[in-house]
Amino acid sequence: MIKSMTGYGVGSKENEQVKYTVEIKSLNSKFLELGIRLPKAVSDKELTLRGECSKLIERGKVNVMISSEYTDQTAKASTINGDLLKKYYTQLQEIAFQVGDKQASLFDLALNMPEVVTNNEDVVDEEEGKILMAAFHQAIEKFNTFRLDEGKVLKSDLESRVKMILSFLLEVESIEGDRIPLIRERISQYMDDAVGKEHIDKNRFEQELIFYIDKLDITEEKVRLKSHCNYFLEALNATDSNGKKLGFISQEMGREINTLGSKANHAGIQQIVVRMKEELEKVKEQLLNVL
Repeated sequence: MIKSMTGYGVGSKENEQVKYTVEIKSLNSKFLELGIRLPKAVSDKELTLRGECSKLIERGKVNVMISSEYTDQTAKASTINGDLLKKYYTQLQEIAFQVGDKQASLFDLALNMPEVVTNNEDVVDEEEGKILMAAFHQAIEKFNTFRLDEGKVLKSDLESRVKMILSFLLEVESIEGDRIPLIRERISQYMDDAVGKEHIDKNRFEQELIFYIDKLDITEEKVRLKSHCNYFLEALNATDSNGKKLGFISQEMGREINTLGSKANHAGIQQIVVRMKEELEKVKEQLLNVL
């Protein structure tokens, strides 16, 4: 089952202390372009989150936004170490007295000394980390479900377009029966008008005619194009999603369609080839969104 590279999912988990919400959005990209915004308190989880995204998202331009909300708004307030503050302040007073400086703002200096103020946002217990990861995996599950649903729409469209190319191929086969006889007749008439029947070496003319017509034969192109289309449909219905593989197959389809058009030497067939190309271009556009 193919997946779309466009995805969206939101996950939310909480306990009595904190609620984490994770939002994931993605657009198409050849590689994984990952941007993560998360609270400073859980910045140590970034590498873990990136590893999980690489495994579970694979490709796409992805934005992961994580927010936290605490039940007790003061739970993450900064803590002042009063004993340490007093000690610093007393020492600064003694030094100021010794040097005769009575104008210094000793309290501000003491407050900015190391380890006096502790930011509790930097402290996250194991339980809170588990809440975050649970919210993340819930978001990933919804995100991948979204991608699968979008993939079903893409699959239906791609399938119909490739089958349309196959139907055009049947049209080519239905009108190409008179192509070679008409080419033979046209060349023969040209030679008769140009040099006259009595001056034509019939054996040499037949050899050259066979050689020329062999170059215009499109049997191999038709067989290969049909084979590529069937392989595309087979890959489209595979259990895994492989947009790159489908892209390679569509390139091979394009080569055969181009050769078919250049060798056709038939207005009706060339018109059908143009319609094939139109459908193939739409296929390639859609494949840009396939994972």
